[in-house]
Amino acid sequence: MNNFTTYSLNLPGGRLVTIDRPWVMGIINATPDSFHAPSRALEPHDVEQRVAEMVAAGVDVIDIGACSTRPGSTPPPPAEELARLRVALPAARRAAAATPISVDTYRSDVARAAVLDLGADIINDIGGGTLDNRMFDTIAALRVPYVLNHTRGTPATMQSMTDYGTDGVVAAVTEWLMRRSDDLRQRGVCDIIADPGFGFAKQPSQCYQLMAALGDMTAALDMPVMVGISRKAMVKSITGDTLTGTTVLNTLALAAGVHIIRVHDVPQALIARDIVHATRCATPPLNKIHSFAATVAHDMPPGAATVHRNLQNPQ
Repeated sequence: MNNFTTYSLNLPGGRLVTIDRPWVMGIINATPDSFHAPSRALEPHDVEQRVAEMVAAGVDVIDIGACSTRPGSTPPPPAEELARLRVALPAARRAAAATPISVDTYRSDVARAAVLDLGADIINDIGGGTLDNRMFDTIAALRVPYVLNHTRGTPATMQSMTDYGTDGVVAAVTEWLMRRSDDLRQRGVCDIIADPGFGFAKQPSQCYQLMAALGDMTAALDMPVMVGISRKAMVKSITGDTLTGTTVLNTLALAAGVHIIRVHDVPQALIARDIVHATRCATPPLNKIHSFAATVAHDMPPGAATVHRNLQNPQ
């Protein structure tokens, strides 16, 4: 199990929050066409009820999206996206007065209005600044935490852009996140959350390559890491039981040291988070394990010590 690095985020209003254990981010889709229908909530009452349920369960942050970005989707006009947020955000805030609220948008004008007019705390940009060239400067001006998501193309074209050449998807995504985050820092953005972009311009097999390398990626990136794998195609490529599949993958991601898991199903994600966190806190330091093993080997008879070493280092 990988180590967990603590980070702090500066939220609007001078609030400082600390990610000292992994966060669970609950998804609210204020859209009629998001791929997971149960996550959709268009009416104020529905939004408020779903957010209240998440808060009661113990969610750490809410993420509200008003523009579907599933592969092949057609986005609504910016005015319609913002109109949906004007309904959803106040309803969410009524149920989550103290819980950070993120807005999932790749449009800088929507991001600005969400923060300044509607009280959003975080901007979650699936385009990583590539779908709106004003986004980075907007985030720098707003001074809010920013989720930098890796993707290519647009939601309509991204699944035709999955060739990562000889370097492969892991190296390409890691390099992209480092380069784009450096650009943000040069503009004065301090609070950056990296998202490898599972399912965005990636085939399921490439998503599993990212999952296998997630521990190394998290250690290499000097920022919190978020993953959004909930009920996506990479899960469906293995099993039709997408809830169980998602929970297994979230558990692997948490063990790899990620800081935020973005999910449709908050109670199951919280269980995975709490179990991984309890295990990590209970794990003795590696040097003590090695010291104990060396002491046991020293106290054994010569033949038994040989067997002990062979068991420790099987050929």
